[in-house]
Amino acid sequence: MERFEFRKQTSIYTNKQWSWKFPIHGNISWPRLVKSHNNTKNDNNKFSNRYNVNLHTIIKKVCLLLATTAVSVPAYAEVGGISATANPIANSSGSVTNQAIQVLQGPYITNTYGNGIQCQSATMNITPYLTGTGNFKRPFEHTYQDPVYDMSDLNDDGVLDNPGQILYYVPTRTGQQEVYNISGGVSATWSRPLDKEAREKCMEAAATQISYQQQMTANKRLDFELARLKNCGELMKAGVMFHPKSPYAAVCADVVLVNPPGVVEQHTHEISTKPPISNDAGVLKEISIGNTKN
Repeated sequence: MERFEFRKQTSIYTNKQWSWKFPIHGNISWPRLVKSHNNTKNDNNKFSNRYNVNLHTIIKKVCLLLATTAVSVPAYAEVGGISATANPIANSSGSVTNQAIQVLQGPYITNTYGNGIQCQSATMNITPYLTGTGNFKRPFEHTYQDPVYDMSDLNDDGVLDNPGQILYYVPTRTGQQEVYNISGGVSATWSRPLDKEAREKCMEAAATQISYQQQMTANKRLDFELARLKNCGELMKAGVMFHPKSPYAAVCADVVLVNPPGVVEQHTHEISTKPPISNDAGVLKEISIGNTKN
């Protein structure tokens, strides 16, 4: 029966939660005829030829090996002793720029006319705007020099004759770009009060207030002109006036002094007398005055 021991199927077992083991050799679970192996009578597998392998450890080592060996290796092709390097590079980059123009709705335009009168009118807001963005990298390079290695093997021994030797460089475009964006626009809003009747009354009150202010201004102007006329007239009657070359002579330049009604202007008259008839008293006649009778 010894020769048939190796044909027994081996079962995988574990005695720990995270350590799976499986035997390489058969696990003989009965007493041997030739060799006892010092097994107990209960046949509890106290002694057997078994080599265990930790499956959990194998999986960890395999994963570590795959992680360390998974690198990108450029592909080389040899044509006529000259290497051609194929090293494709794919770069993907993107950017998102969010631009927002915020229009704040302000209050209506309020016109103040004095005396507490304030009227709101329609409001129109026009807001131009100009925004710009730029995307660039520094330093800016149009191309880079891609080396071409010597892959010649003239003796066909599988070993490069000049490993690592660079034959020449091939200019390769980098694809680097600069992007600029300029955006402009105009934002417009129109607002109008809905209470038309109240607005019309407010405008009537504003018109009345404007007329009142104009009349008050005219009254102030009239008071000024009358005071100027009076003061200039009194000063002229007193014989006081500005010098004609004085800058203030124009204050009383249009004031004219005249006599009031019933008052004769001061003047002079020339009185003429007739010459005497004769200077001789003998030519006088005798003249009797009174009753001459006795």
